Amino acid sequence: MPTAYRTCPLCEATCGLAIDVSEDGSRVERIRGDADDVFSHGFLCPKGVSLKELQEDPDRLRHPLVHGEEATWDEAFAEADRLLGGVLAGGDRDAVAVYLGNPSAHSLGAMLYGRVLLKALGSRSLFSASTVDQYPKQAAAGLMFGSGATVPVPDLDRTSFLLVLGANPMASNGSLMTAPDVRGRLRAIRARGGRVVVVDPRRTRTAQEADAWLPIRPGTDALLLAALGQVLHEEGLIRLGAAEQWVARVDELLELVAPFTPEAVAAATGLEAGAIRGLARDLAAADSAAVYGRIGTTTQRFGAVTSWLVDVVNVLTGNLDRPGGAMFPRPLAGSPNTGGRPGRGRGTQLGRWSSRVRGLPEVLGELPVATLADEIETPGQGQVRGLITVAGNPVVSTPNAARLDAAFASLDAMVSVDIYRNETTRHAHVVLPAPPPLEKSHYDVALYGFAVRDVANYSPPLLPRDPAAPDEWEILLRLTGIVTGQGPAADVAAIDRFVAAGMVGREVASPTSPAHELDPEAVLEVLAPRVGPERLLDLMLRCGPEGAGFPELCAPGPGDVSLAALEAAPHGIDAGPLRARLPEVLRTPDGLIDLAPEPLIAAAGALHELVESARDGDGMLLIGRRHLRSNNSWMHNLPVLARGPERCTLLVHPDDANRLGLVDGAAACIRSRVGEIELPVEVTDEMRPGVVSAPHGWGHDVAGAQLRVAAERPGANTNVLTDELDLEPLTGTAVLNGIPVEVVPVREAAPAGHAA
Repeated sequence: MPTAYRTCPLCEATCGLAIDVSEDGSRVERIRGDADDVFSHGFLCPKGVSLKELQEDPDRLRHPLVHGEEATWDEAFAEADRLLGGVLAGGDRDAVAVYLGNPSAHSLGAMLYGRVLLKALGSRSLFSASTVDQYPKQAAAGLMFGSGATVPVPDLDRTSFLLVLGANPMASNGSLMTAPDVRGRLRAIRARGGRVVVVDPRRTRTAQEADAWLPIRPGTDALLLAALGQVLHEEGLIRLGAAEQWVARVDELLELVAPFTPEAVAAATGLEAGAIRGLARDLAAADSAAVYGRIGTTTQRFGAVTSWLVDVVNVLTGNLDRPGGAMFPRPLAGSPNTGGRPGRGRGTQLGRWSSRVRGLPEVLGELPVATLADEIETPGQGQVRGLITVAGNPVVSTPNAARLDAAFASLDAMVSVDIYRNETTRHAHVVLPAPPPLEKSHYDVALYGFAVRDVANYSPPLLPRDPAAPDEWEILLRLTGIVTGQGPAADVAAIDRFVAAGMVGREVASPTSPAHELDPEAVLEVLAPRVGPERLLDLMLRCGPEGAGFPELCAPGPGDVSLAALEAAPHGIDAGPLRARLPEVLRTPDGLIDLAPEPLIAAAGALHELVESARDGDGMLLIGRRHLRSNNSWMHNLPVLARGPERCTLLVHPDDANRLGLVDGAAACIRSRVGEIELPVEVTDEMRPGVVSAPHGWGHDVAGAQLRVAAERPGANTNVLTDELDLEPLTGTAVLNGIPVEVVPVREAAPAGHAA
């Protein structure tokens, strides 16, 4: 039985798979972990084996839908051209919006050609899942280091002290931290005499594995981090280490944190002052340490400030850019911090334009998705009347979901690239199904930029694609042809060559590229006969930091990495542990780390109000959670992941259950300013009192979706409760953690008719 090797595309861990296929190569027989994978070494979570069910899922779309009916590809693109062309005919490019979902970041074709579509459309109405969960971290990193792609990650394999805030990598497999087998890596820290401390309102799987759990009050992580900085300064524990000569504005930072003593923040955070002081001292005394924060820290009102202070503490303890600390990956296919002039750049600017209705700031080229409903509902110049979604389900994943759901129903043109008819795509006039993962090639262009080790792995298509069906990148290029006025039958090959020629031209023009001053046509000839994502990826690898360059043209690169090299290494290429990269990684105008960026200093001014307002009371705060078997909403339709105990439950501390009259297993009604839902109660002491937890990504009981397995256990959509007006101010990211809610037994709930 033939065995193929590829990377799992279902989460950020990038685990290697060994897949047995039938003798005729038409179907998958078995999936297991690849013991020889250079990164995961055989580790595999339940999501990996679900790829077989995803491939065979009868609900997965095999043919385009036009107004809900199966159609040919030509018919579907013709209707997309008619609808989108009708909106664009008015001359307002902003009238067509694009939403990119999380799975697009796991797709080679979508990553490389999604940006081509966006540029060709020329609209400022751009939205993605990133403004739901991660842009506060990337914005803070951009202001500090010069690029939103320059996010320090914990050097898990060498650290002796790991501080985790608002993250549960045992369930998520890492997030903005690509790291297969997190459990094994955490246990290795402790086995070599190190420590792991988790700060979270819930005793998560990660917290259970840790040496200590600090149950912080939701939304107050910035106060804790500021207090850590204050203690480090007060007690003379600051050691900037290797980063010292590259750090600017330390005094401004220390002035900011000075008032936030452990005693001053103890009541607001719910943590004892002594525990905060001890944590600061432990970080300073550790041989190496890394502070890591994720969803719980980014999806709160002080998300950007908290994200910034995470790396401030890494700097003040001397752990930035040192082995065992917080380090900068060096992806083999390159990134904004590996190309161009080393150590200098334009820096990051936020708010270069604003949304039309609410004036929310642009962040890293996008607008906050929390304002998408406003842009659809509000008449006037720039009103969104057309929408393209790519692998996204914003009706489930974005704030005040009920309002966005209604807004989508009013659109004049909606085209979705998606493998399911889900809660969002049921509104689409045209649905264009991309091939499932095993029928297309794969390379983690985005995720290797956050990896805890510099590795690379390429996966060719494993199973044959329907000859009549285009690949995902071809779908996106046909849409590119439509939005540029070339019509539904645009020459995809010509557009693709134009894209490749543009990328080659940029490399040829760059003095730091191995392709500098080569003949562009000669470079294209070397890349031939590859087309599509493979041609672009080969160029990126050859011109990357370990790239082979173009020895065919007497222009070798610094290493020997190319797509051919990856094809010859089915278990991946390991370029080694993370290495020190200062100052070349910086892209700030002055070549320094800005420890006190003005936008973040200004946003941090409100921390004084948080000290006074964040006090425990009778009200409840809602936080989210993640489960190992659940990543995106569409995974709920796979039987191997859906089976087992009910997971869409409300976790409640026993003291709160007694006080509120809640009973384990019985239903509770959860109300916020914008909506209410019902969920079964799960009484557990893993919650901090005063805090309840419900998972995101559920609510599969809407009419028109075709997710039969998910509909059997639909759960409830917690984004009915999230408030599109309650946003992190710097990036417009929705507040998904620390939502004030009322929780009552269903018998005391309001009459029927409310969202549930």
